[in-house]
Amino acid sequence: MSGLHDSGVAPRVRGCCCGCASALCKIAKRLPHPVAVLVIFILILLSYGHYSSSLKIALESVCYAAIACLCTFTPSSQRERRLSGILLSLLAVVIVFSAASAKRSNATVVTMTVCNLLALFVYCIWKLRSGGAAAEVDEEAPLELPVLKEEAGCSTPVQQTTFYIEELPRKFTYEEICAMTGDFGNMVGRGGSGEVFRGLLDDGTPVAVKRITGNKPVGEADFLREISIVASVHHRSLVRLLGYCLLRRGGSHQCLLVYPFFEHGSLDWWLFNSEERRRLLPWPTRRRIAVDVARALAYLHHECRRQILHLDIKPANILLDGCLRAYVSDFGVSMSIAQDLTSVDTRGRGTLGYMAPEISLSKLSVKSDVYSYGMTLLELVCGRRSKDGGDSSETTDFLARLVREKMARGALMEVVDAAMVRVDDEEVEAVVNVALCCVQHRRELRPSMLTVVDILEGRVVVGLPLED
Repeated sequence: MSGLHDSGVAPRVRGCCCGCASALCKIAKRLPHPVAVLVIFILILLSYGHYSSSLKIALESVCYAAIACLCTFTPSSQRERRLSGILLSLLAVVIVFSAASAKRSNATVVTMTVCNLLALFVYCIWKLRSGGAAAEVDEEAPLELPVLKEEAGCSTPVQQTTFYIEELPRKFTYEEICAMTGDFGNMVGRGGSGEVFRGLLDDGTPVAVKRITGNKPVGEADFLREISIVASVHHRSLVRLLGYCLLRRGGSHQCLLVYPFFEHGSLDWWLFNSEERRRLLPWPTRRRIAVDVARALAYLHHECRRQILHLDIKPANILLDGCLRAYVSDFGVSMSIAQDLTSVDTRGRGTLGYMAPEISLSKLSVKSDVYSYGMTLLELVCGRRSKDGGDSSETTDFLARLVREKMARGALMEVVDAAMVRVDDEEVEAVVNVALCCVQHRRELRPSMLTVVDILEGRVVVGLPLED
């Protein structure tokens, strides 16, 4: 995957003719300047020969004009042009004043020689400081970035420069990860797929670093393929991957993923900790969260170039920003679907209580995420987990069964979260209907996420089929 890592292998050099030609070309470009300086210096010295005074003055005048042309027409910065123009003007004044006041022609020749040598010396100093004949950057000209051009037919290896583009995930070293996380000293979360640490980038931007450790070998090619898939995903309600690191130590492997840090945490922190926090999630906010997550899944299932299943949709993987807008996270366990969905190893994927029944049979499809979304939607409306764990007799779909029973008796509001003071009964019932259709055991009866988005946003009113 070009752009994300360097191969470290240089191409074989088949010959040196192109390199020699390039070197000769550079020498040819730089040669005229020292030659011109040498010629001017020789002409200046000729003024001490046995020539007439008028010829010496003519030679010094030609040298002065040549130096003026060098300072004016060779590439240089605006600042150098201005300073050289001022210097040449002052020297011209000195020469004219000397010629007018001198009683002998030899004095004028000496004055012109000294002025020419001074001007030539200043020119050489400027050019040496700027790298020989190479021009300095013009401070007043538009900034142009240098472009590396490959010589036609030349196989000479060119040193590559690493560029970090803002929208692409960056490859971090393990030392950089340790520095930004304070040696993993601030853990903010732990789950079945890894640990999450808070960190800071060099510019002070807060980030979340997820560390996934396992004994199962992780191939770099497969890992980078997964990274490339995640990097190609761009949606407002999906958490963007900022960077990554793959570390091998002994028999263990660590995959480190860097994401933006969300100060408001995940949805489960708001739903399952206290009634006071749930009061801060009124019905309009919860409905908007439901729509944000549905849009993100619809994008993954139907709008990506390669279809993506998340396989672990739950409140813990839904992050909230400062405006309580939802972002779907944890693409560390996402997967791109190729062709054969029955051959995918699903061990370690998903969370009990949110996994569709068919996952245990490795029969995956986009409808598996639809089931998880439906369970999450029920928890969002009811303000409780689908399986609290206090009663071992509860099944993983206990909440779905309870809601169905209450709806059948016309008592749906009895299971709706009481922390929401004001709710629209019709909207709540419509959202619960969608959720119940999503958690059906027969996956062919579940709606697509595109249909879910259309219903939640009120574009269509569809009577969805329910299991008998």
